[in-house]
Amino acid sequence: MLGPSPPPTVQHSSTGRRRLRRGVAVALAALALLAAGCGSEAGGENDRVKVVATTTQVADFVREVGGEAVEVEQILQPNSDPHDYEPRPSDVEAVASAELVFVSGRGLDDWAEELVADSGGDARIVDVGTIGPIRLEGEGHEHEQEPELDPHWWHDPRNVKAAVAGIEKALVVADPSRKAELARNAAAYLAELSALDAAIASCIDSVPAAQRKLVTDHDAFGYFANRYGIEVVGAAIPSQTTQAQASARDLSELAKTIEAENVRAIFPESSLSAGVVEAIARQTGVSTEYTLYGDTLGPEGSDGDTYLRMEEANADAVVRGFSGGRRGCDANLS
Repeated sequence: MLGPSPPPTVQHSSTGRRRLRRGVAVALAALALLAAGCGSEAGGENDRVKVVATTTQVADFVREVGGEAVEVEQILQPNSDPHDYEPRPSDVEAVASAELVFVSGRGLDDWAEELVADSGGDARIVDVGTIGPIRLEGEGHEHEQEPELDPHWWHDPRNVKAAVAGIEKALVVADPSRKAELARNAAAYLAELSALDAAIASCIDSVPAAQRKLVTDHDAFGYFANRYGIEVVGAAIPSQTTQAQASARDLSELAKTIEAENVRAIFPESSLSAGVVEAIARQTGVSTEYTLYGDTLGPEGSDGDTYLRMEEANADAVVRGFSGGRRGCDANLS
């Protein structure tokens, strides 16, 4: 099976860390001025557990489980790149006053640990990416590195179900009085995740296996491919981080592979520039009509503004791309 070049471990340069420290210093100064000018506030929503979630997906999971029991501050916004984050004063303020900070983990947002340490708060970090079994056995997705280095675990709903159980446990520890409410919320969301998983599997199974060949912007869909029997042929950025760049040789080899494998579509990602993908498409004659949500949810009102809707949209897009636009997943997932 052909696959992309081995992706590097996600790393953060010394320059990036200096930017983070400068941003935190500025944010802390702003926070101090705000506290001095405004003083403490009474009342409000003090009975709710204050939590911070780093990514759009994790924030969505915490809101689904927490419901009215939590007040969630989300650091990354839709269509923002988690690999290129710099703190804002509002982020530092939120972390400083939070009881829990939920992170996606596996190298995607490891800037969060330093942010918590530098905020002066005492929030407990909950790494939802290591709560349960992360499934990527290698079927349909070839990696020379260990699977745990791929941070895009949420593209397999079974991993999200494991994360939900861990989120529920952490919130119950923070507020035992809400245990029954949190259990109900978690159970309802787990049922939705199970239904989503089954519907996606059924829809993708409608495409002959030989046509399920995936080429994307960057190597972010290994879990999705492994779960639903899709072959990852390659990526314009042959890496699990968007900070990498493909060489001219990489792109030339990818174009040859696309033609040899009779790939019908390359799938751009909603949060990335489609320039490289469009160039490869012009060279090979394949479609770029169908866009995927990779590292982030879409903005409010889009067809990817929640995790459930994001994965529904992704399934619909890949089936349309694989089938040359002849079928999608709308009816199956409604």
